[in-house]
Amino acid sequence: MTQFCDGVATGAQSCPASDNEHVAYPTGGALAGVWADTSAASPSSATGHQLGQAAISAAAHFGNTTAAANRDAQYVIVSSTGTNPDGWLTQGFCAWHDYNGDSTLSGGPVTSPYGDIAFTNLPYVDDQGSSCGQGFVNSPGTNDGFSIVEGHEYAETVTDQNPAGGWTDSSGQETGDKCAWISSGQGASQDISLTTGSFAVQSTWANDFNSGAAGCEVSHPIVTNPGGGGGNTVTVTGPGNQTGTVGTAVSLQISATDSASGQTLTYSATGLPAGLSISSSGLISGTPTTAATSNVTVTAKDTTGASGSASFTWTIGTSGGGGCTSPGNVIKNGTFASGSTSWTASSGVIGQWGNSGEPPYIGSYDAWLDGYGSPHTDTLSQSATIPSGCSATLNVWLHIDSAQTSGTNGSFTVKVGSTVVGTFTNLNAASGYREHSFNVSSAAGTTVKVLFTGVENNSNNTSYVVGEVSLVTS
Repeated sequence: MTQFCDGVATGAQSCPASDNEHVAYPTGGALAGVWADTSAASPSSATGHQLGQAAISAAAHFGNTTAAANRDAQYVIVSSTGTNPDGWLTQGFCAWHDYNGDSTLSGGPVTSPYGDIAFTNLPYVDDQGSSCGQGFVNSPGTNDGFSIVEGHEYAETVTDQNPAGGWTDSSGQETGDKCAWISSGQGASQDISLTTGSFAVQSTWANDFNSGAAGCEVSHPIVTNPGGGGGNTVTVTGPGNQTGTVGTAVSLQISATDSASGQTLTYSATGLPAGLSISSSGLISGTPTTAATSNVTVTAKDTTGASGSASFTWTIGTSGGGGCTSPGNVIKNGTFASGSTSWTASSGVIGQWGNSGEPPYIGSYDAWLDGYGSPHTDTLSQSATIPSGCSATLNVWLHIDSAQTSGTNGSFTVKVGSTVVGTFTNLNAASGYREHSFNVSSAAGTTVKVLFTGVENNSNNTSYVVGEVSLVTS
């Protein structure tokens, strides 16, 4: 997708050197997070308007509350089995992507306070079996349809974010449409290997395929500089995790370096706390308006289009009105970016495990408990002080995968002080990280040990991976 850019003529096979508005390669991974909205049951037959509202709620949850933050974001609204979002069971589609302002959405467009919101309606595609990709590449290929269909919509979102306003051919087909359901020959759907496993995908359209001729490709060289001149390396200095208080102004200067001399860097950011913004020179400023923990990514780009990024968390608390005297996040090194610093862990738990099949949630580190395929116990802990008068919430981003799909193989427990606040097993396995939050306000005024214990009982490999931990007081 990185070959596509704005402002070029129909059929163009390259981007001008001056054009920085092109599809960027997601160096930190395409998946930024997973959120299960349990505030209400899913509608049995959601309209496009309702799906757009869900996308806007997701933007607020992830802290993407500016138009700039949503410029490079796609929200995939995944519906549960047995539901019929936008009538997909009878309308002949497997999924679609759109944006909140489309007047043709069933139920009407959705007003967004955060700029344009690109989102995908992804039904439970296995409910349509082979009609939506089940078994298209593998046998039985139970999950083929999910990765094929969402990969299709992802490719079309990044090349035609507010349809139809990006890349389409003369008949209105997008990059995924032109290469859908090819079963043999050039561009055929196939398995690809990623750090998280093997997945069935379809090919997508490439204007510069095969040295100039257009066609369908599964892979393509990454275009880091749309003009083709350079190959610069931009390195952003991570500022570390930040804290702040609602109503108190902040000022944080982001800095970066370029491998080429004389380059001017332009800065942007996603996920900033509400009330904050970043200038083109990298100064983050403003007054926070909402108490929350945000996952922030800052990016610096030079004039050739080369860019670099750094990620960190920013926790905003409340002043407490005389109650909570020290609001903020009391967990140190919550993303494990400094290795085992501040944490006590079993040997081999904290590390850079992306190349071993357990990619991090943020940055390059995570904590991987168990996964040995034999009886084993791992622990991970840190002591934290919750100030008197504060409410407190423990937030854990956890990924579970297991070879055992029935019956339990040990457990993963979350313990704060002497209280077990959460228990998970291999039956909770799911793709990606899931956020779990626990109210631990009863521990205010004490120092408690936050303890994670993973137990594996048999040869069915089960892994519990902690991507981020925060204990937010307010």
